[in-house]
Amino acid sequence: MSGESADERYAEVTTQILSRTPETDIDPRLDRVRSILDLLGDPQRNFRVIHVTGTNGKTSTARMIDALVRGRGLRVGRYTSPHLRTMRERIVVDGEPVSQEQFVEAYDDIRPYIEMADSMNDAPLSFFEVLTVMAYAVFADAPVDVAVVEVGMGGTWDATNVVDGDVAVVTPIGIDHTEYLPDTLDGIAEEKAGIIKPDSVAVVAQQPLPAAEVLLRHAAEVGATVAREGLEFGVTSREVAVGGQQLVIKGLTGTYDNLFLPLFGEYQAGNAAVAIAAVEAFSASEDAIGLDPGIVVEAFAELEAPGRLEVVRTSPTVIADAAHNPAGMTATVAAVEEAFTFSRLIGVVAIMADKDVEGILDPLEPLLDEIVVTRNSSPRSLEPERLAVLAEEIFGEDRVHMAPRLDDAIDRAVALAEAEGEFGGVGVLVTGSVVTSGDAVHLLRGAGG
Repeated sequence: MSGESADERYAEVTTQILSRTPETDIDPRLDRVRSILDLLGDPQRNFRVIHVTGTNGKTSTARMIDALVRGRGLRVGRYTSPHLRTMRERIVVDGEPVSQEQFVEAYDDIRPYIEMADSMNDAPLSFFEVLTVMAYAVFADAPVDVAVVEVGMGGTWDATNVVDGDVAVVTPIGIDHTEYLPDTLDGIAEEKAGIIKPDSVAVVAQQPLPAAEVLLRHAAEVGATVAREGLEFGVTSREVAVGGQQLVIKGLTGTYDNLFLPLFGEYQAGNAAVAIAAVEAFSASEDAIGLDPGIVVEAFAELEAPGRLEVVRTSPTVIADAAHNPAGMTATVAAVEEAFTFSRLIGVVAIMADKDVEGILDPLEPLLDEIVVTRNSSPRSLEPERLAVLAEEIFGEDRVHMAPRLDDAIDRAVALAEAEGEFGGVGVLVTGSVVTSGDAVHLLRGAGG
């Protein structure tokens, strides 16, 4: 293999990882992950952890927490999912995805142990389990002071939940992944509450009442302290600004004024409040005094949320957004209505077949003038023909168009927007899935390596 280029070796390794059971095929057990981590000497015990779960906003919140902790001078690892363009995005050290060489080296280092763990268990490690182990090994080797770890799905049985977080963050809970998780808010909350550990701090975003009750009960049972958005902390002032929003946030230890957040939507303001509270709670656990407001200002000013209401093209404006469930799409629609003033907006939508398709389409109906349905690059993508039928029931036949591929769909949407819209006032929203958003970013901004 010495003659292979870095690109070839990286492609080979990602193909090997992708050949395993996909992350959407959930087997609710932690013994496989525990067995390989035991063989590796438990690298996940070499750093402190801020653990993040929820239905919507996990990745954006994790990125905010990462930036704030790095602002305090600590070395931070971040593990999130899914990725938009490259698998390396999932494993981040010092704010940057690991390089191709680092990714390959991490895989090669643990591959013998993967093979041993596979032979010791009745089923081989899954795609997500392998990446989780890689992340923990990378973080221990770096070494990082803190890891910000996003749950893949659920909580209790998620492969990441072999760590005991100092702080457990729960972003807003909604109905999603019902083929793997319960189909009620309290049932989903029960699963997500599993990351709240004894003597930790649970930082809880505003939740529907059934979810909040479950989270608070679990925290009390395990002896965790709870900080709740809207009570112990929260956004006290929010104004739309050019390129984002201006915020005042009341934290657990102080109030943070004149915060510019270069992200759109009320939900991102809520994510920011949760992130601040999480870092304040973490700082308190290590006897630090509060959180310097200057750190917050600087960290937020540089924030990005790739694929989350991201403007990926201008003239006309094309926005890529990762909303993939009804609650997420409702928040996206509100953010678009607040932050943009389109005279005409066309949607490009591709949704996974296992999602609540009608629930995702419904919030879009008042926002979009027309919609182009298509498919994304995932084999789980709903066929455009079926999506068109469902869309016509909501939008009416005249407003629905279909394209077999996402690139064709974007071209069609741009043409539809410009055909009747005022110059400079038209836009295209590409949404329906994280994969759809990532594909749009890839098409319009180029590949990421």
